Amino acid sequence: MRKTLRRFTLCLALTAVAALAQTALTFEVASIKPAAPLDMMKVAADVQAGHMPKIGPHVDAARAEYTYMALKDLIVIAYKVKPYQITGPDWIATTRFDIVAKMPEGSAKADAPKMLQALLEDRFKLALHREKKENPVLALVVAKGGSKMKEAPAPEAIDENAPLQPGEMQTDTPDGPVRVTVNPKTGESNVNMGAKGSLHQKLDPATMTLHLDATQLKMEGLVDMLTQFSQMTGGGGRQVVDMTELKGYYAVALDFSLADLIAMARAQGMDVPAIPGAGGTPGIAASDPSGSSSLFAAVQALGLKLEQRRAVTDQLVIDHLEKTPVEN
Repeated sequence: MRKTLRRFTLCLALTAVAALAQTALTFEVASIKPAAPLDMMKVAADVQAGHMPKIGPHVDAARAEYTYMALKDLIVIAYKVKPYQITGPDWIATTRFDIVAKMPEGSAKADAPKMLQALLEDRFKLALHREKKENPVLALVVAKGGSKMKEAPAPEAIDENAPLQPGEMQTDTPDGPVRVTVNPKTGESNVNMGAKGSLHQKLDPATMTLHLDATQLKMEGLVDMLTQFSQMTGGGGRQVVDMTELKGYYAVALDFSLADLIAMARAQGMDVPAIPGAGGTPGIAASDPSGSSSLFAAVQALGLKLEQRRAVTDQLVIDHLEKTPVEN
């Protein structure tokens, strides 16, 4: 009996040690610097020359880099939530940093979010809690005439070991790697999201619209895209919630005004230069302050519609966060 108790006590102790070791996982060293404003003309010139900008998260077993990333985006990655699930001050969406960190020996790429959590809590004094809140949302439902989207086969996951093609760059997201290829001559781009599908983007200068063709897209990916557009093109944007009951993969075509996209980028703190005929210059203004006109029109073209409703959502509420991190 005593031997059994001793073994049981030992197992409990070892379990506790393992748990503590897991929660104590941190970067070995990390450098945090305020991100310099993006020179969009230089970025465009680099892309034209075939040099893809290194923006966003890039993580491997030895090193984690988060370049030109807003605090809100860092929290999204660290806690594996969606941007609309974060409740906090407005400045977290526009205050950007460059972070370079060394991964501890023996750690895996999958450990990086936990280490980023520890970094934010230690260097930015981040304190938060989770709660459920009832919020106004936009419910995505099938319109009366039925969906106009064509079903597509399931996509394949990205092989992270496959070498990058010319003009291609890879970034890491909470849902896995994403590869982007830009054609410097036409400005068109292809976004390969692996298991979440692929997206082709093309600007039509005649109509000042951005045309998006998505292949093998799930409704989860569509509502994420629509929510981002809803919340970034102006104040008061709402979360889009999937209530279509569509479970497959679909080919989706969407058109958004360039003026709305520029408003979206500027709301994120990007210094986007004035473009003749687009928002902020003599010519076409944004369709409306929130971008909702463009959003509703794009959805209707798919045989879907957005309805204003209320729904309970999981929220990550920020109680405290410093704008300036503790020194390196």
